[in-house]
Amino acid sequence: MKRRMARSLARRSRAHRARRPALVRPIRRIVTVLCVMLPICGAQAGQRGFDSTHAAAVWGAALAFMAPRTLQPLGIPRMAVWGLSGITALDPDLTVQEQSGKLLLFGPNRVIFATLAPPVGDAAKWGVACAAVAAHAFAASPTIERAGTGGMIRSFFDELFNHFDPYSRYVAPREAATERALRLGLGGIGMTLARHDRIVTITGVTPSSPADRAGIAPGMQLLAIDGRDAAAQPVAQLQQELAGPIGSMIDLTIRPGHSLPQTITLARALVPTQSVTGQIDDGIAHIRVLGFDHGTARQFAAVLAQLVQAQPAPKGIVIDLRGNRGGVLRQSVLSLDTLLSQGTIIHTIGRDPAANKVWHAEGADIAHGLPVVVLVDGGTASAAEVFSAAIADNDRGVVLGSATLGKGLVQSVTELPGGGELFVTWSRMIAPRGWPLQSLGVFPQVCTSLGTDQLAKQINALRHGVDLLAKPLAETRAARAPMPLAEVLALREACPAAIGGNGYERAAAALIDHPAAYRAALIRPLLPHARAGG
Repeated sequence: MKRRMARSLARRSRAHRARRPALVRPIRRIVTVLCVMLPICGAQAGQRGFDSTHAAAVWGAALAFMAPRTLQPLGIPRMAVWGLSGITALDPDLTVQEQSGKLLLFGPNRVIFATLAPPVGDAAKWGVACAAVAAHAFAASPTIERAGTGGMIRSFFDELFNHFDPYSRYVAPREAATERALRLGLGGIGMTLARHDRIVTITGVTPSSPADRAGIAPGMQLLAIDGRDAAAQPVAQLQQELAGPIGSMIDLTIRPGHSLPQTITLARALVPTQSVTGQIDDGIAHIRVLGFDHGTARQFAAVLAQLVQAQPAPKGIVIDLRGNRGGVLRQSVLSLDTLLSQGTIIHTIGRDPAANKVWHAEGADIAHGLPVVVLVDGGTASAAEVFSAAIADNDRGVVLGSATLGKGLVQSVTELPGGGELFVTWSRMIAPRGWPLQSLGVFPQVCTSLGTDQLAKQINALRHGVDLLAKPLAETRAARAPMPLAEVLALREACPAAIGGNGYERAAAALIDHPAAYRAALIRPLLPHARAGG
């Protein structure tokens, strides 16, 4: 019995040993495949390397673009070394310095790499030198290796722009593609959909959109897109199919009411969002502008014209820019052309001659001189501040609210090799009377952020021809760039920035209902002989 058990165990052992190579070989093949696919299998990942050619092209193009455009003359070497401090940001054990005409990469207690600094003005060679330093950092540091070429490029710009203003920035290729689409506008036809059971219905059509021009109206049924049955697809997917490159064609099969289906071919176009709305309340036209996007100026002109022509005619106009973060400068300028027939709108000033421009009003006042009150707050910025400043400085209206954000810098944008984008501040915006928008913002003629009691006191004083804010208003209009931060803060303190708040509409109505108060609040009486109240 014992001998039979021993022979049986021996057979099982020999069989197991015979089968083992067949099991081990596939496992080894799997491990080999995984090591090829995954960047965690030892030295092979490091051998994939740092893309020096791409990094050199990106950094060289960026340095060449920035050198003549930055507000202050920084020089290519200084910007390059600032950018290379991105290596230290990724791995604190590594530092980069420029010494005695050389770029040096230091590790703990040793020099890892040294190369001659290129000629001062040669951006392309500086891009190559930066890429060489980064490649050696990549080889020396697992942390930087994990960041990859894209992470190293981003870190270069992050550290570089730590020395710039808050608005200069780098956008990586994928995000840049999305931003470009938003900036240029996604192509579409301008209609929204909803589903009830298996019936897809058109619920909204944007005015002046391709769908609107083709006679498509809410209530019609959508049967197919490019021949594909609409009933079989989710509404979200249908909305995505309506979008596409501007100018591309799309076939829609529509059933208007109980009529026979018809197929319409449309060209996708830029469909701006509705950024302007308006209504008349208690005899005053109220216009809300959410942002200055593509199409805002056209919408603003249409809404303004419609309200001004209402019967009975409004006695004044309130333009609400609270929370408006700005947008396209040209859209702000074109909107102002509907209220200003002459005068300066904004100056832009920079080192690059191409950045220097003066925008003048070239339109007509379609509101025919009706009193205008512009509402602003601490969230009003950029192109919205341009609008507010131009209205105030040209005596066309009264700005009411709090100090605005103070975003008065203009960026120039370029596409980099590989599809990333670079936004570099290249000019400052100067209001018509010469004061800077950056940091200072727009100081309102009527302040709401000091409390309702102070607001009521100011409105009452204006009714008697006395402006309690005459002195700080005159001081802000006399300010000139560059300004020390302490001086900026002191001027803004007279009406500190606040978000929203109470009393805006009531104070605006009080100004429009009392012409003497409205006239007293205008900028013109303050300069050159400002009169301050007690």
